[in-house]
Amino acid sequence: MEIFGIPVQALMGQLLIGLINGSFYALLSLGLAVIFGMLNIINFAHGAQYMMGAFAAYLLLAKLGLNYWWSLLVVPLLVGAFGMLIERTMLKPLYKLDHIYGLLLTFGLALILEGLFRNEYGASGLPYAIPPQLGGGVNLGFMFLPNYRGWVIVASIVICLATWYVIERTRLGGYLRAATENPQLVQAFGINVPRMITLTYGFGVALAALAGVMAAPIYQVSPQMGSQMIIVVFAVVVIGGMGSILGAIVTGFGLGLLEGLTKVFYPEASTTVIFVIMAIVLLLRPAGLFGTQK
Repeated sequence: MEIFGIPVQALMGQLLIGLINGSFYALLSLGLAVIFGMLNIINFAHGAQYMMGAFAAYLLLAKLGLNYWWSLLVVPLLVGAFGMLIERTMLKPLYKLDHIYGLLLTFGLALILEGLFRNEYGASGLPYAIPPQLGGGVNLGFMFLPNYRGWVIVASIVICLATWYVIERTRLGGYLRAATENPQLVQAFGINVPRMITLTYGFGVALAALAGVMAAPIYQVSPQMGSQMIIVVFAVVVIGGMGSILGAIVTGFGLGLLEGLTKVFYPEASTTVIFVIMAIVLLLRPAGLFGTQK
């Protein structure tokens, strides 16, 4: 069976790859959107923190024997705590300054972290085994779906929707949004705004680390994995709208699927299609598809 002259197995295979990439785009752009939306910091170290999550999972398994499932719990907490330390010691003095200072600091931090890991572990990728519980796959008739890849897609959707619900539909999310708009007023109600900001940054970093753990069995663990991903993720955030939670989720998955389709119908453009769309969106709607015009 063929669709537009393309075998259905090949088309669905590329769509699956696109959906997996979209899962990581959505998770990473969600973390970026949370940090920018709540803190107004453009976190260029996000890719390095994603890479740290993958390396932390690898090291926990190699050194302490902690398996994938333990890493899903422990690594976001460890890397998130590291992120909170960065926020308290480096980013806090920059909140009153122009965005460019935060961007330059986090960009420099990303280069330092990548250089340290490359110096210690080399540039080549390190393997991380798929957990035995998620080995094998399911034959859907028109394609073979590996269990682990299906788990990544479902887990990413659940995490993204849960984060959106907490920020947009709960009292805690209301406090966060209010603290962004008018921190003095929220502080007057007895809420510790600096602590809330630190925890928000830690949560955004923890999302990046969680994505790194989930990516480790699919992509090899390497110091470059963050820098390769972050440019695309920034494009996703810009298209969705800087600071827009729903925009980050929808655009992440949507552009992943579009990238997969482009690999089928016009492979030469697959690496640039997201940036072409970004340019078009910036021309027609500078605030992004889901962003609000100011």
